[in-house]
Amino acid sequence: CFKDLYKYIKLFQVSPNMNPIKLNELAIRKRLTIHGKEDEDIDPADYVLQVSGRLEYVFGDHPLIQFQYIRNCVMNRTLPQLTLVECCTIKKMCEQEMIAIEAAINRKSSNLPLPLPPKKTRSVWDVCSPFKITLLKGNKLNTEENAKVHVRAGIFHGTELLCKTVVSTEISGRSDHVWNEVLEFEINVCDLPRMARLCFAVYAVMDKMKTKKSTKAMNPSKYQTIRKAGKVHYPVAWVNTMVFDYKGQLRNGEFVLHSWSSFPDELEEMLNPMGTVQTNPYIENATALHIKFQEYSKHPINYPPFDKILEKAAEIARSSDNAAMAGRGGKKFFVVLKEIMERDPLSQLCENEMDLIWTLRYDCRENFPQSLPKLLLSLKWNKLEDVAQLQALLQIWPKLLPREALELLDFNYPDQYVREYAVGCLKQMRTSNDEKSKRYLFINSFYVPHSSDEELSQYLLQLVQVLKYEPFLDCALSRFLLERALANRRIGQMLFWHLRSEVHIPAVSIQFGLILEAYCRGSVAHMKVLAKQVEALNKMKTLNSLIKLNAMKQSKAKGKDAMHTCLKQNAYREALSDLQSPLNPSVILSELHVEKCRYMDSKMKPLWIVYNNKMFGGDLVGIIFKNGDGKILPYGCLATGDHSGLIEAVSSSETIADIQLNSSNVAAAAAFNKDALLNWLKEYNLGDDLDRAIEEFTLSCAGYCVATYVLGIGDRHSDNIMVRKNGQLFHIDFGHILGNFKSKFGIKRERVPFILTYDFIHVIQQGKTGNTEKFGRFRQYCEEAYLILRKHGNLFITLFALMLTAGLPELTSVKDIQYLKDSLALGKSEEEALKQFKQKFDEALRESWTTKVNWMAHTVRKDYRS
Repeated sequence: CFKDLYKYIKLFQVSPNMNPIKLNELAIRKRLTIHGKEDEDIDPADYVLQVSGRLEYVFGDHPLIQFQYIRNCVMNRTLPQLTLVECCTIKKMCEQEMIAIEAAINRKSSNLPLPLPPKKTRSVWDVCSPFKITLLKGNKLNTEENAKVHVRAGIFHGTELLCKTVVSTEISGRSDHVWNEVLEFEINVCDLPRMARLCFAVYAVMDKMKTKKSTKAMNPSKYQTIRKAGKVHYPVAWVNTMVFDYKGQLRNGEFVLHSWSSFPDELEEMLNPMGTVQTNPYIENATALHIKFQEYSKHPINYPPFDKILEKAAEIARSSDNAAMAGRGGKKFFVVLKEIMERDPLSQLCENEMDLIWTLRYDCRENFPQSLPKLLLSLKWNKLEDVAQLQALLQIWPKLLPREALELLDFNYPDQYVREYAVGCLKQMRTSNDEKSKRYLFINSFYVPHSSDEELSQYLLQLVQVLKYEPFLDCALSRFLLERALANRRIGQMLFWHLRSEVHIPAVSIQFGLILEAYCRGSVAHMKVLAKQVEALNKMKTLNSLIKLNAMKQSKAKGKDAMHTCLKQNAYREALSDLQSPLNPSVILSELHVEKCRYMDSKMKPLWIVYNNKMFGGDLVGIIFKNGDGKILPYGCLATGDHSGLIEAVSSSETIADIQLNSSNVAAAAAFNKDALLNWLKEYNLGDDLDRAIEEFTLSCAGYCVATYVLGIGDRHSDNIMVRKNGQLFHIDFGHILGNFKSKFGIKRERVPFILTYDFIHVIQQGKTGNTEKFGRFRQYCEEAYLILRKHGNLFITLFALMLTAGLPELTSVKDIQYLKDSLALGKSEEEALKQFKQKFDEALRESWTTKVNWMAHTVRKDYRS
């Protein structure tokens, strides 16, 4: 379906391999023919195809079928709707933005201070003394009067403890404690790696018999404790700091470290190395540790620059008798090395294996370049000679695929040059501004989809999370994200909201706030668009709060009327109209359709906001605003703030519960009506459309059976499984993941590996009980999907590991990710894994009656509430 500048709608039947410029020519020729202007000469290159109702464009030399929008239309059996617009209109939009950008660039900045004269420095490699600090005192420990206090300290590189932890003496006191004690570590200053971090934890020591009253306030059961010699050691506070500053200078002098009181579920040596190196900004109530770094020289002590590191590696290589053959094991070790390298990222390496990997590091480079993470974990980071050799080897290490390099941005790999190498691998995802598209550069500011940016967008959430592991504000990863965000506004918008949704967290507020400021300063025109979105979301949050406040006092009908009254006010209309959707910047949310707006019945009263789309061909657009709990969803979903976010509304769909309830007179019997779902699909699909709808249902059901099993998604009931009128099944509301299934009175409410009920099978078999062929094909789809996911098991583990800092209550430690390893049967052969899945499939089928009983109880409760 096609619309030109004269607002004529035309239908064309064209080859999917036709390119956009040919379609332009076809449309222009038809328009001229209609107006009797066949002789008029119009250049098709002066026009571009716009996706109707969106700020999205189809252009260039690629076949139409290769464009995501066209492909989606074909898959969904909908008519592509395009509008022919002149390039000059888009250029005008771009020129207006360029004026704003140039004004920002030309703004005069204050003169920078003159650089200080270089100081005489000393290399840290020349300092062979043990590393020491002085623990001066602690304030605001707020422990019980009968408690003694000590401080535990350790030096880490990632999660690797570089030497034994050191414990101070125990002293008494309620709030202020004075130690003035030197803590000496069993590592020389010269062996400290550049990214070493010093970790502290304060513990209260109490007699077991006297802890009943005081443990109440400390809530010790939540944290790990040490029990020794009849006493219990309770964690009070923790804090981390870097050994070297951002310039690579060894810290010296006194520091006050304001600590954090919230401990993670897992600790390393009773310390929290994965915690931030930022101190607690809420200093009024925070425990404060006063420490002093030892002074080893009158001059600043610096970590060697990169060229000196490579010189050291070359010196070591020259001194080796068999440098040419160093680290080559030959065929006899190839099989052993291969077996180690094929293990998943959660597999632990023993000391002998780590020694073997490091010895055969050149074999690893040549035969197993993707094994770089395991090599880095095998390195002794407290030995400067090995670190220097690693940095030299890294210079000749082949580039990894971006998805393989992601693991190197995990907390286990803090080295600056390793992370720079990883970012270099990510840069292989080219920007959309390559040579081919330079002619259309002006369009790139307006959301032209590009495959490499699409790949980056899939990992953007994880990349923002691992920014939390960066100890310094200026790093390769933050620069990379800003560069890509400024080159593509779609990436920029995603980055903006990923950062802004967590900027309230004290540990990252400065870091994320500065990156946000850098992006907004570099994209002035976009900042105005984003400000409009922020204003709209603030209004939604206010409205949602009012609805929740009044939900207990008034009926649903009155609540809906009050909502409409509120939305009709000018302040709300102006704030919520004519903005780009935060979920998808190519979609314009133009005009509120107030009568269609509503709120949902669940606890957080999510808002269902509906818009009319003024642009040609634009259908009603719906978004769901949720404020109060966080969810992860497989379709459009965006966190926008503390416990709030937006969800894409899926049109033409119903929950299984509503489908069943609407087909039965008795709520208790609704869940057992196996014909309800098939009859509902028949109502909206006739003839061949019904066959297609059943096929769509079969494929999507197979996909979700496998996905929910592998990811351990719980709390599956008939109100969070939905079906579209075209047959597509999908799940919503993923509040329980990784096998954290709900239970009541100690009994698990969900007894099946995944949901596969007989009414689903009834649809798959087209309503024919004996249709074993269709069911057999469905089972085969499930098995094939499982094996495909299993092949990418390492990537799944990496992506989940990168999300450990995201604040998901059921993903807080590596132990939680073990569920993925078990469900994918990593470490087993493909035959063994498939056998395991087949057993789970049979179990889901055999125990499906328990699901129906649960659904019946849920439906009865729902019917009673309504």
